[in-house]
Parts: sequence; structure tokens; C-alpha cells
Amino acid sequence: MTSPVLEDAYEIYRETILILVVALGGGLFAGAVLGGEEMLAGFERYPGLLVLVPAFLATRGNVYGALGARIASGLHQGLIEPRFTWNRRLFNAVAASLINGVFISIFIGFLAWLTMHVIGREPAALIELVGITFIAGVLTAVVLIVGLLILIFAGYKYGLDPDNLVGPIVTTLGDIFGVVFLYVAVITIGVIV
Repeated sequence: MTSPVLEDAYEIYRETILILVVALGGGLFAGAVLGGEEMLAGFERYPGLLVLVPAFLATRGNVYGALGARIASGLHQGLIEPRFTWNRRLFNAVAASLINGVFISIFIGFLAWLTMHVIGREPAALIELVGITFIAGVLTAVVLIVGLLILIFAGYKYGLDPDNLVGPIVTTLGDIFGVVFLYVAVITIGVIV
């Protein structure tokens, strides 16, 4: 007979191993995008872009991890149903995350610009850095919110604990789409500005 602690540990491992393997692949993909020729050219064209990448990716996990935790708690407490129907709590959590994610993205662009000045290096124009983080912030917000809801709801319906899913889902989607949408934003700003 095994102990309840070992049974719980095995259950958590069983529920998370697949998503962790997917997360590993997603992280490698994000690294490949960052190391691609076009993105390297973006780092040269927009000084300060490399400075903002770690902060931008980290805040994807912070903002949308908090959303995932709220959703998981709501599911456990029966306050949120695992489906796309009107729910004030779910709407408020999503709206707060969307607003927070976009505003923190804009702030990161400003901070990268300011940091470059503080360390004595000439940054890209403020409008360029803020434009890049704004575009990437809006796009990642939409994808992370929708992706997080779909995956948590689906997992919950199949008996998986959403608390075991939130972290890996947020970091994987945040890294993959954060880098991809930074790339898209660099191209877009290059066309617009």
C-alpha cells in the first residue's frame, strides 16, 4: 500500500508531465524565434528592444498567471463554470488582466527607453519601443486569455486540477506568443514608423 502523499505526488506528476514537455518545446521555439535573423536585425534597428524582452516575457507570466489562479479558484469553489457563458467574476478577472497586461506592456517600453538613457546608450525612439510593446501586449493578451480559458476549462472538464495546469500553460503560451508577437510588432513598427 502506498502513502497518500506518494499518490498525490504521482497524480500531480501524471497531470503535468505532458504540458511540461510541451512547455519545453515551446521554450525552444521561442528561443529560435529570438535568435532568427529578422529578430536579430530588429535588435540592431531598435536599440533597447533586447533590454525589454525579459521584462515583457516575465510580465506575461505574472499577469496571466494571476488570471489563471483566479479561474482555478473560481472553478474549485463553484463560482465559475468551465464554459463560455456570462459570469461577472470571470468577466471582471479577464478585463482586469487585459487592462493590466496592456498597460504594463506600454510601461515596459517606456522603462526600456529610460534604462538605455540611464546606462548611457542611445535608444530607439520612445514611440517605437512603446509601439512595439503595445502591439505585442495587445496581441499576447488576447491569445493568452483565450488560450488559458480554453485549456483550463477543457482540462477541468476532463478531471484535471487547474492548479496543476496554470503555471505551465501560462509560461508556455507567454513565451511562445510573447516572442512571436514581439517579432510581429517589430515588423509592424518598421512599416508604420
